[in-house]
Amino acid sequence: MKLDTQRKRILELVAHRDPPTDLKKASLACGKNHAYLHQFINRGTPRKLPEDVRYALARHLGVDESVLRADRDALPAVSRPNRFTPSPLADQRGGAGVIAVPEVRISASAGGGAHLEQEPGGTDWYFDSGWLRYELRAAPRDLRIISIDGDSMEPVLQSGDKVMIDLSRTAPSPPGIFVLHDGIGLVAKQLELIPNSEPPRLLIRSESPRYQNYERTLEEVNIVGRVIWFARRL
Repeated sequence: MKLDTQRKRILELVAHRDPPTDLKKASLACGKNHAYLHQFINRGTPRKLPEDVRYALARHLGVDESVLRADRDALPAVSRPNRFTPSPLADQRGGAGVIAVPEVRISASAGGGAHLEQEPGGTDWYFDSGWLRYELRAAPRDLRIISIDGDSMEPVLQSGDKVMIDLSRTAPSPPGIFVLHDGIGLVAKQLELIPNSEPPRLLIRSESPRYQNYERTLEEVNIVGRVIWFARRL
């Protein structure tokens, strides 16, 4: 059968995964029999990849689940309340093994929120390219560094900490710390998808007991990216 874009994308991601995998291992990682993905790609069975399988496969491949959506290429670009734009990240001065990750001059509030108004334009942070790709499992073009402002995520994150966010990881599964716009401002919070909620709802949680947890529907928030690393001045 002629492969569509989704099936070609899965084959490409499987072929380039590090550590290596194959369709058999990926099928088993999704909780299916070893031939499941082979049949899906080459025989068209099932016709549509179920949502739970898509999320499990995305976790196995280390990508956001949206990358595996069948209609991804047909969807219009979603307008986000931010001004992040891709930029060349290779550091020509530092050699091929060094990657520049730009610091964006905005603050993600860990308290009451902060609006995304300022343009990118901070300093660059330089990291070993192998460490970014293999340790953090991140594509350099998707990375930004921003500052935390507020105390609601203490002691995990403190005001003034620098955090690296991966803009490609916007699915709140598995749970983790994300930077999001919750309808009021830009915040850094623990996100967890509430099981069996319809429409899907998120639990938005602070680390500090001084702040109340709250809920939003998935459509009410704009998840900017997942926090994957932080730095703190001692």
